Amino acid sequence: MTYRVCFVCTGNICRSPMAESVFRARVAEAGLDDRVEVDSAGTDGWHEGEGADPRTVTVLRENGYGTGHTARQFDPSWYARLDLVIALDSGHLRALRRLAPTERDADKVRLLRSYDPAAGDDPDVPDPYYGGADGFDACLEMVEAASTGLLAAVREQVEGRAA
Repeated sequence: MTYRVCFVCTGNICRSPMAESVFRARVAEAGLDDRVEVDSAGTDGWHEGEGADPRTVTVLRENGYGTGHTARQFDPSWYARLDLVIALDSGHLRALRRLAPTERDADKVRLLRSYDPAAGDDPDVPDPYYGGADGFDACLEMVEAASTGLLAAVREQVEGRAA
């Protein structure tokens, strides 16, 4: 049975596609790509059908990650097939929990940085869209740091299903 994870930011062109790409690579490195499906979306549809922001693509390429992506808007009907919905900041967390059709679905939503013990009191991955390239580098660092803990949590769930 496939375990499904969807990363969500605002427009699905910066943070969530970056997180999707990094986590997909981590899943593959762990040998779980046949059991874990990774996806992303935005809370809003402003960029639907577009590729990732060119600065996201650049940072991903420079760091050896895949870059294929088409933006889309999160649909509440997806909760039925998703196991985990990863919000990139607290605003997305609130929006996604409001969209959840049931309390069980709302419980599937988690903040990405909650998987990074070093995040401390700063649970959000800031939106780099209105800044320079350094914001995209910082975003990637946060995503990579949190992906280690997220992978451990997902591995535990996947292995628990197999037992």
